[in-house]
Amino acid sequence: MEPILQVQNLHKKIGKKAIIRDASFAVMPGEIMGFLGPNGAGKTTTIKMILGLLKVDSGSIQIGPYDGVKDPERARSLVGGIIENPEMYGHLTGRQNLQVYANMCQGVSRERIDEVVRQVKLENRIGDKVRRYSLGMRQRLGVAQAILHRPKLLILDEPTNGLDPVGIKELRDTLRQLADEEEVGVLISSHQLAEMELMCDRVCIVDAGQIVAVRDLRAERNAAGQSDQSVPTLWEVSDPQRAAELLAALFPQGEITPTAGGVQLSCSRKQRAAAVRQLCESGVEVYSVIPHRTSLEELFLETTTGSKGQIQ
Repeated sequence: MEPILQVQNLHKKIGKKAIIRDASFAVMPGEIMGFLGPNGAGKTTTIKMILGLLKVDSGSIQIGPYDGVKDPERARSLVGGIIENPEMYGHLTGRQNLQVYANMCQGVSRERIDEVVRQVKLENRIGDKVRRYSLGMRQRLGVAQAILHRPKLLILDEPTNGLDPVGIKELRDTLRQLADEEEVGVLISSHQLAEMELMCDRVCIVDAGQIVAVRDLRAERNAAGQSDQSVPTLWEVSDPQRAAELLAALFPQGEITPTAGGVQLSCSRKQRAAAVRQLCESGVEVYSVIPHRTSLEELFLETTTGSKGQIQ
C-alpha cells in the first residue's frame, strides 16, 4: 500500500532561522498519525506547507499520485484541513454553513451533506444557528466541512483545544470511523498526549524543526498481549518485604526494587504467572501486576528539549 502523504527531506527557513530541517515522514490510508512537539517545534509550519499555505524551500511533498510542490492544486484536491478553530458563520445554521462550502466544491450533493452530518453526529442540531453551538459541536461541524469533498487525507491542527472530555471522545470516534470505514489518512497535531495515545495508530515527534522519534502505537498494542519479552513489572502486594524475598529466590538473577506498596522486577509473561502462583501459595496477596512500557509522555519528554522559537 502506498502512502497517501509522503514528506521527504523538507526544509523551511523564515529569515535566517531554520524552522524545518530535513523532515521526512509518511501517512498511510486508514491511519491516524499524531504529529507532536513542543511549542515552536515546527508542527504548524509543516502543516501549512502540506496545505500549500507556505512555500517549501526544499524537499518534496507527495499527496496520493500528485506532487504537492509542483502540482499543488491537484494535490490539495485530495486534502481536507482544519487549522486550529474552524471559522463558521455564526448567523447561519450548521447546514447553511455546509451548503456555502459545498457551493465552492464540485459534485457535492445534498445527499453528501446529509451523509457527513450523520458521520459527525450532528443530525439533531444541524438546523440550529452555529452561534448556539458548543466548541465541540463547532469542531465536529468543521470536520464535516473538511470531508465534504471526500478527501483522502485529513489534516487537523490542535482540534481538541478547549474541548471537554465528551467532546474529545466524540471527535476521536468520528476520526476513527473515517479512518476505518473510508480509509482516510489523518494527520493530527495536538498537545493532548494521553488522548493521542488512545487515538493514534502511530505518532511522529518533532523538536526544533527535526523529526526526533516515530512510534508505532498500534503495533505495540497488538504485541502487548502476545509478547513474552522481559519487561519491568510493578507488583502491588500485601507484604512487600516477604514478596521481595520470594521473588529473589524465584529469580536469583533479577534486580528487585522496592516501591510504595510493592516491588518492581523485570520478568516475562510466563514468569509473571509463576510468580503470582508462588506469592499466593506463600500467603502474600497480589493486588495488581502491571507490566510497564514507556508511555507516550515519557517518550515525548525524553526526545524533546522544549523548542523556544516563536513560530510553530
